[in-house]
Amino acid sequence: MEKENRYSRHELLKEFDAHTQEKISASKVLIIGAGGLGSPASLYLASSGVGRITIADGDTVDLTNLQRQVIHNMSRIGMNKATSAKASLEAMNSEIDIRAFTHRPSLEELEELIADHDVVLDCTDNTASRYPISELCRRHKKPLVTAGAVAFDGQITVFDYRDPDSACYACLFPNHDGADEKASTKGVFAPLVGTLGCMQASEALKIIGGFGKPLTGELLMVDARSWSWWHMKYSRSEDCPCCAKEK
Repeated sequence: MEKENRYSRHELLKEFDAHTQEKISASKVLIIGAGGLGSPASLYLASSGVGRITIADGDTVDLTNLQRQVIHNMSRIGMNKATSAKASLEAMNSEIDIRAFTHRPSLEELEELIADHDVVLDCTDNTASRYPISELCRRHKKPLVTAGAVAFDGQITVFDYRDPDSACYACLFPNHDGADEKASTKGVFAPLVGTLGCMQASEALKIIGGFGKPLTGELLMVDARSWSWWHMKYSRSEDCPCCAKEK
């Protein structure tokens, strides 16, 4: 009865019944990064009853993180972020399995993690990590929800690699030259990453539960100064350096 009460407000939704909740409770989600995006994403996935959540992050909590990384607190400064996130999520929902991966995974470890989960959330803050994450998700046919934010500008999209015709990250962003713009150098508006992280959780739940329309093949961009939103549709590129040869 306690479990039914916990998720009853979801189960009242027309598109979301007890069977949908069962699928969510049986699912496994990998969150790469426990920072500004990973914090709200993991909180809402845990509160929604995702059966297993694995959080991978090798960084430690810093005072400057607390402006936006809401899963951590003052007492956790100096603690590994994945460990801190695990403690917060277990305090929220003791019924689910929370796992912390406390160092930056090697490519081999990352591949094992991705292969063992149903959906992957890329909550990193550097483009160099996004290409291998995308490539490994494509290799193992795992849906990938990716978002990014700097200053007041943000974006989110879904690559559903269960579809052999899905575009990949390199189709959408074929070139990356120079250093990333990061919160540590450009700043970031805290509610923006909160909004995008919540949206990542929403996309993951839609994919797992099989309801709604995920942002597959659609890049959603936002300017938080005015909350203006833009949609850009995209498809698999014939010139993609990663996946064109497989067409």
